[in-house]
Amino acid sequence: MPDGAPANRSLERGIALLRAFRPGLEVLGNGELAERTGLSRATVSRLTQTLVRTGFLQYEPALRAYRLGAPVLSLAHAMRSGSPVLKVAAPWMRELAQARRINVGIAVADGDDMVYLESVRYSRKVSLRSVVAGQRVPIELTSLGRAYLAALPDAARAAWIAAMMRRRPGHGQALAQEIDAARASVRAVGYCHAAWQPAVVAVSTPLVLDNGAIYALNISVATGEPPPDVAAALAGDLLDLKRRILGALGAPPAP
Repeated sequence: MPDGAPANRSLERGIALLRAFRPGLEVLGNGELAERTGLSRATVSRLTQTLVRTGFLQYEPALRAYRLGAPVLSLAHAMRSGSPVLKVAAPWMRELAQARRINVGIAVADGDDMVYLESVRYSRKVSLRSVVAGQRVPIELTSLGRAYLAALPDAARAAWIAAMMRRRPGHGQALAQEIDAARASVRAVGYCHAAWQPAVVAVSTPLVLDNGAIYALNISVATGEPPPDVAAALAGDLLDLKRRILGALGAPPAP
């Protein structure tokens, strides 16, 4: 949004309702939507009626609740098919995943989460963890999120970490230290790693475009080997993929 442009409060609130739907929360009633968005029930009721009329929500009479409608999926498809970054990155991601039998993903930040735009799964071992486009993972716990934070301007990163520490009063300090270490790693060698899921190691690098947009690339494998050793073994492929994508998009090379 251009600086100084007035916000449309009704639109913002309607979008907040749509954002409340997540995997595991596919059906929500007015009360649940009010609780999750902080909006009044009267406001939620008015907005859900509009979203049902436009097809973005479907009403389930037996449950007295709503689920997302088909237009939401159509928008997601339009976004993915029209993304110049995915058009460049996806073929190389598939090529790398198949050649090395690894998992390759690309994501962007949305609030407190990273959202996968593409995830090519080609794990060496059968893994119970399944990642698809649109799936969310927490910024503070993942190498994707920490790579993204490493690329943020200092003030924005500090504000995000401060908010995270308020959300996680028992663990925020330790997580902030891990985020700082990941930033130092990105500055020193171009990538960071994390192992927030059992027996899965992921290594990530920020992908900063010339328009300021920040993406994050990652490679992950299911393994019991020490995470630093795994990261060092995968980093060359990850950074090469990053250079190819930035070169094809005409973005300046990472420092």
